[in-house]
Amino acid sequence: MASSTSPIGFFPAEQTTTTSTQEDMKNTDAVDSPLRSRTTTSTNPATAARRRTAINATPAKTSPNLCRSQSFGREIGHAASETYLITRLAFTLLRYLGVGRRWISRLLALGLYAMLLMPGFLQVLHQYFFSTQIRRSIVYGDQPRNRLDLYLPKNIDSPKPVIVFVTGGAWIIGYKGWGSLLGFQLAERDIIVTCIDYRNFPQGTISDMVEDVSRGISFICNNIANYGGDPNRIYLMGQSAGAHISSCALLKQAIIESKGGPTSWSVSQIKAYFGLSGGYNLTNLVDHFDQRGLYRSIFLSIMEGDESLQEFSPEILIEDPTAKKAVPLLPHIVLFHGTEDFSIPPDASITYVDALKRAGAKAELILYEGKTHTDLFIQDALRGGKEELFDYIVDYLHAGDTEALANDAMAPPRRRLCPEPLLKLAGLVSPF
Repeated sequence: MASSTSPIGFFPAEQTTTTSTQEDMKNTDAVDSPLRSRTTTSTNPATAARRRTAINATPAKTSPNLCRSQSFGREIGHAASETYLITRLAFTLLRYLGVGRRWISRLLALGLYAMLLMPGFLQVLHQYFFSTQIRRSIVYGDQPRNRLDLYLPKNIDSPKPVIVFVTGGAWIIGYKGWGSLLGFQLAERDIIVTCIDYRNFPQGTISDMVEDVSRGISFICNNIANYGGDPNRIYLMGQSAGAHISSCALLKQAIIESKGGPTSWSVSQIKAYFGLSGGYNLTNLVDHFDQRGLYRSIFLSIMEGDESLQEFSPEILIEDPTAKKAVPLLPHIVLFHGTEDFSIPPDASITYVDALKRAGAKAELILYEGKTHTDLFIQDALRGGKEELFDYIVDYLHAGDTEALANDAMAPPRRRLCPEPLLKLAGLVSPF
C-alpha cells in the first residue's frame, strides 16, 4: 500500500489522443451519450478554417513513407505523454510515503522488485504503445482521467464477450495501463477488455472514483457494440483497490435501481462480477493499512472521513435493510484471493462472500494457496503457460459457446515473458 501529499487537482487531464482514438470517438457520435466530453464537440472557427485549408492543400496521394513517419511520430508523442503521467503518479506516491525508515525500505524493495521483472515489463510496455489491437485513451466522461483503453481480438467476426476492468493502486496510483498484460492476454482468447482510468487521490476522493467507474461502465454498456463487443455479455472485474471501487459502483447502482432512481446503465447488463484481492469492509482494514504504511489520516482523507467508512463498505451495506431490494438485482459474484496476501488479507474476501450469501446473493470464493497480492495479477501472468485464475475467467466468459471453447482448448499456452529465477526472486523481495 502506498501514500503522498499533493494538493487536489495535482494531475492534469490527459490531452493526447492517437488517430485510432480520434476515430473511435467519432464512431460514438451516432450514439446519444451524455457522458461525452464537452471538449470534443466544440470547434474554434479559426481552427476550423485552418483545417479546411489543410484539407484543400492535401495532395490526392500521400507517400506511404510519410504516412508511416507520421504514425510513428504520433505513437512516440502518445508514449511520451503516458510516461509523463506515470512519472507524476510515482512522485505523488513518494510524497505520501515520506522519509521514514519503513518507507525507505519499502521503496528500495519496490525498486528491486520492478528491476527483477523488467524483462517482462519492457515487452508489455512496447506492446502497449505500438500494438494495433489497442484503442488508447477513449474519452468516456468530462472529468480529468475519464479515459479508457480498449483491447481488441485480432479477428472480430462475431460479437465478443467483454470484461470491464478496474485496476488497483491503493486509491492513489491507479492507472489504466496497469491492466495491459491482462488485456492483451485475454484479447488473444477472443475477449474484449476495457481498462477504465479514474481520478485518484488527491485529485479526487472515493465518491469521485466510484462515480468515474460508474460512468465508464455506462459508456461500455451503451457503446461496446460499436467496437465488436456483445452488449449481452459484459462482465465487471476489479483488482485490489479497483475491486473495492468497482464493487461499490455495482452495489450503488443496484440500490439506485431498487428505489426506482434514474440510471444510465443497468446492473442487469453485467453478467458477473469478479473481485481479485479486494477489500470490502473498510472498518476492518483501517488499522491494517496504517501498519502497512497507508496511514490512517491519509486513508480517512481518501474515504472522506471516518463517518463514510460504512457507506463505502459493500460488506456492511449488503446487510443494511435499506439494501434488501437491491440484492436480487446483483449478478453472480466471484471473489479470488491468495492465502499469502499481506496487503489485503484473504479474510476480506471470505467475510464479504459470507455476507453476500446471508443476504441472498449468488456468490462464491476461490482461494489460491500460497499466492500473494501480486502473484495472481503480475508474476503468474508474466510466467505464462496455464494458470487457474486465467483459465477460469476464459472458460466462464466462453461458457455455452462451443466454438470458442474448442478454440481455447487448441490455443497455445500464454507466452513466458520473464525467466523463472527472476520471478521467484521478485516474489521474495516484493513489498506487497
